[in-house]
Amino acid sequence: MIKFVAVFLACALLASAGTFTGVITESMCVTGHKAMKMGPDPDCIKKCAKQGTKYVLFDGKNTYKLSDQQTPAQFAAQKVKVTGTFYEKTGIIKVDKIEVAK
Repeated sequence: MIKFVAVFLACALLASAGTFTGVITESMCVTGHKAMKMGPDPDCIKKCAKQGTKYVLFDGKNTYKLSDQQTPAQFAAQKVKVTGTFYEKTGIIKVDKIEVAK
């Protein structure tokens, strides 16, 4: 029982649930897409993601990988609020919900 509690507490320290605000972009051109000359940012982000890069959340300082790679497409280049659990060890947010930030 003590082992179980210790493992549970260790996992809890490595994960934190919450809300994260930032812009949906993709992992190759995190801070800007003008150099790609593929059109406006939303178009460039979607094209790059189709070519194999991953959708990420950029808060102006940190980049977070997202577990959901389908939903972010509709929010490309928009400021959003992502609700989920952040796993510090992997840098991934397990996405529960994405919505436009107000």
